[in-house]
Amino acid sequence: MSDALYQDEIVALARSGRALPRLEAPTVTARVDNPVCGDRITVDLTLEGGTVTAVGAKVQGCALCQASIAMIADNVIGQDAGALPDVAKAVEAYLAGGSETLPWTALSAFSPVRAAKSRWECVMLPFRAANKALAEKG
Repeated sequence: MSDALYQDEIVALARSGRALPRLEAPTVTARVDNPVCGDRITVDLTLEGGTVTAVGAKVQGCALCQASIAMIADNVIGQDAGALPDVAKAVEAYLAGGSETLPWTALSAFSPVRAAKSRWECVMLPFRAANKALAEKG
């Protein structure tokens, strides 16, 4: 099953996620751990007027977690930060098979993960960290 999960697109995204540096002076930052698998991610966001202008991260996790933060970094810059919780909800619904509608079409790269419920949290962890950072900002 792991071969099905780690298709070329996921592997390429994971490389981008590993290369994503932390930001020197983010507006918000948060760390989230997954005690089940040991993944850990810190997400930094720079905001200007509610718009995401930069994303940074430190990922200590699997390729799916790395690919997910790369996906966020590739799609959220220039977007309203307030939309991230809705994106996360859409991804969760997509993984669970409840919806085919995705706010970022590139998220369909995670379609192989739908069949591996135990790996959904790996994809969701970067979204949880980003949303935690935004929530703590108030």
